[in-house]
Amino acid sequence: MEGFDFDDITLVPRKCALESRSMADVTAKLGGRTFRLPLMAANMPAVLDESIAIELAKRDYFYVMHRFKIDIVQFARRMRELELFVSISVGLLPESHKVIDDLRAENLVPEYVTIDVSHGHSDGVRDMIAHVRRAFGRETFIIAGNVATPQAVRDLESWGADATKVGVGPGFVCSTSTRTGFGTRKCQLFAIQECARAARKVVIADGGCRASGDIVKAIHMGADWVMSGYFYTGFVQTPGETQVKDGVKVKSYYGNASSVNKQTTHRVEGIEVFVPCDGSLFEKMLEIEQDLQSAVSFSGGTCINDVRNCEHVFVRRS
Repeated sequence: MEGFDFDDITLVPRKCALESRSMADVTAKLGGRTFRLPLMAANMPAVLDESIAIELAKRDYFYVMHRFKIDIVQFARRMRELELFVSISVGLLPESHKVIDDLRAENLVPEYVTIDVSHGHSDGVRDMIAHVRRAFGRETFIIAGNVATPQAVRDLESWGADATKVGVGPGFVCSTSTRTGFGTRKCQLFAIQECARAARKVVIADGGCRASGDIVKAIHMGADWVMSGYFYTGFVQTPGETQVKDGVKVKSYYGNASSVNKQTTHRVEGIEVFVPCDGSLFEKMLEIEQDLQSAVSFSGGTCINDVRNCEHVFVRRS
């Protein structure tokens, strides 16, 4: 079996059906709501905090709040006060079960709960899906992951997940593949294709996208959404202090499983890098929106999912 990644294909244009690319619809639905882009901010403290979550939600962008060193219940209260949707993440440890119980006790039913672990094809994820469903019923849209195989997608869907996150180790600051030999690094697009073929519900491509065109390719291969930390880092709004290295303003970007986030050197599967800090996150979101609209015009369609109707060709990397 031979895999492939984003740089290994290019999409073939079709006759344009739009008078202007600005007419292209690049919105995306998730759990009964419609958002401006099929792109969601990853649940990473390096890219997201409460203030950014609020601003994203106000502008109809989707986010997933991380679960590290944060009072999730207080966060949910704050979002409710602002009449904004609540999207949180949990792990599998007892404290995550308690978070769900505490939210239920206060009748703070989140619209979205993401069960996020590095190897999501497990009995622990199955049990957490059941726990969330018992607590909130069908009021909560459950996202679960991460996985890399069609069988994992089928299992998570059968366990009750409404969406599955596909991607093990392809992220810019993830080192799972190099440390373990397992994962979808350098074959993330192939994994998206294979998992989407098996899916009956929502597929979220998590990690590996470095440019707007990669988002388009992920959707072309069957993803409904893309999750990214990379697109959200290095801006004025990004969490963390701005530093100066070699005369350039930078901010730290690190993985959830890095020593920076875990505060330990044990079981580390992430790294820290410094990225240039310049500009506004929301200017970047507008740029991506316009890029996706242009992609729709090349696809011959009128909405973002029409990019699935194009052909693709494999190209040789230089």
